[in-house]
Amino acid sequence: MENISRLGVVGCGLMGSGIAEVAARRGLDVLVAEATPQAAAAGRERLTASLDQGVRRAKLTQEERDQALSRLTFTGDLDSLADRQLVIEAVAEHRDLKTDLFARLDKTVADPQAILATNTSSIPVIDLATATARPEQVVGMHFFNPVPVQPLVELIPALTTSEETLDTARRFAVEQLGKQAIQAPDQSGFVVNALLVPYLLAAVRMVESGTASPEDIDLGMQLGCAHPMGPLRLLDLIGLDTALAVAESLYEEFKEPLYAPPALLRRMVAAERLGRKSGQGFYRY
Repeated sequence: MENISRLGVVGCGLMGSGIAEVAARRGLDVLVAEATPQAAAAGRERLTASLDQGVRRAKLTQEERDQALSRLTFTGDLDSLADRQLVIEAVAEHRDLKTDLFARLDKTVADPQAILATNTSSIPVIDLATATARPEQVVGMHFFNPVPVQPLVELIPALTTSEETLDTARRFAVEQLGKQAIQAPDQSGFVVNALLVPYLLAAVRMVESGTASPEDIDLGMQLGCAHPMGPLRLLDLIGLDTALAVAESLYEEFKEPLYAPPALLRRMVAAERLGRKSGQGFYRY
């Protein structure tokens, strides 16, 4: 496939809006689809606010902001994605939701060569590929939050993914979006989360057992290991509900105790203390 010029993004939360913003700033025609017109309007507001912040911080000019916004279209109708060459889903980390979405996208996207990509952080790509009639054109493209800042994309081919699809996804990430890419196996957690999640869960267990306070754990890892952010502030940034879903997926696949979600994490999610997005997690915002 030639370079992607028409990108679809499904979901306009933290990840979807970040992917859409980066693509629009790099000159692509981006159509963002949400579940309802109201959610689409909220997505537009989120993206506009992010671009405005970029101007205030001198990361882009007013003209660049206006041009990026002109390349963004928002819709509450999934059928509007029919003409897209690549569609990236960035909806909530729930297997059934994503599987149903891929089955519908397969019927909606008209171009038989179009690629369907998932931004899942833990669900095996093969589960989504086999929900479509084009499993060779389904691939994982796992971005990292915040997408406009973090340079990495994990590329995850399923057993069914063709070399052409993987090559197009790599060129899109590296040449068109300016990211760096690594290839990861199609197993829960891929590379980064398979290493990161046990570390984050260990920090939760330290808080749960009273070993140390969140502040001391985070400061220890920042100053002692040169991490830019401690594990508990990172959990608040990721979202505790997302972290719980990833941990559950990892534990389901590997049955290793280090992936088992601590009781404290489950209770905080039940209490809707999800981190930055809810205003409270291990810290208040």
